[in-house]
Amino acid sequence: MTGVAELDISHIRLGERPLIVCDVDDVVLQFIGPFQLFIQSLGHEFLPRSFHLHGNIVSVADGTEIDDQHVSRLIEEFFEAQELWQTPLDRVVETLGRFSQEADILFLTAMPPRFQDQRRRLLDRIGLLFPLLASEQPKGPIVHALHASRSLPVVFIDDMARNLHSVRDHVADCLLIHLMPSSPVHRFAPAAADDITRATDWTHAAELIEAHILSGTFSRAAPAA
Repeated sequence: MTGVAELDISHIRLGERPLIVCDVDDVVLQFIGPFQLFIQSLGHEFLPRSFHLHGNIVSVADGTEIDDQHVSRLIEEFFEAQELWQTPLDRVVETLGRFSQEADILFLTAMPPRFQDQRRRLLDRIGLLFPLLASEQPKGPIVHALHASRSLPVVFIDDMARNLHSVRDHVADCLLIHLMPSSPVHRFAPAAADDITRATDWTHAAELIEAHILSGTFSRAAPAA
C-alpha cells in the first residue's frame, strides 16, 4: 500500500470485534480554541477568515500578517507544548470508555510523528489509553491497512472532509462520521459528501456508532437530516 509501508502499524493488535478509528484534534482534544490562546500568549491573533491557519494569524501589535514559515513554527511549538493547553471535548472520555467494552479503539492523529510522545502522555493523563498513530499521510490507506478484509464493522470519525473522503475511497462499508466543534473557523470548513453523516456532538456520535455496531448490516449510514 503506497506510503503506508513507512508507517509502522505492527504494534497494533485488533481483536475479533468492531473497530473505531478516531481523529484527535478538534474531535477528541480541543485544538482551535487552545491554539488561539497559545498564540495570544505570544502576541498574535487568529482571524477566522478561512479554514486555514496560514494566512490568518496577525501580530496584535500592528496587525501585520505572520508569514507562512512563522505560522508553521507556531504550530510545531503548540504541538510541543500541547500538554499544557489541550483539553478533551465534552463526553468523549466516557463515550469512548463505554465503547471500549465492545470495540477496539484507535487514535489516528494528523500531526508530525515526532510529537507523538507528548500526545501519548496527554491522552494517558485524561484516561484515553487507546493505541495512537501519528502520521501526515492520507488516512484512507492507513485505515485500509488496519482493517484489511475483516468482516467486522468499522467506524471512522474526523473533522476534516478530505480525511473522511480518503477513508470512504479505501474502506468499504465504513461508517463515516463528520464531527467538528462549533467555532468561527469551522464555519469555513469544506462540506463532506452527502453519504457522510454529520454528528452534532459526542452524544449524537455515540448513537450513530451504537446503531452501526448493532445493526448487523454494517452498510454506510444515511446522511443526517
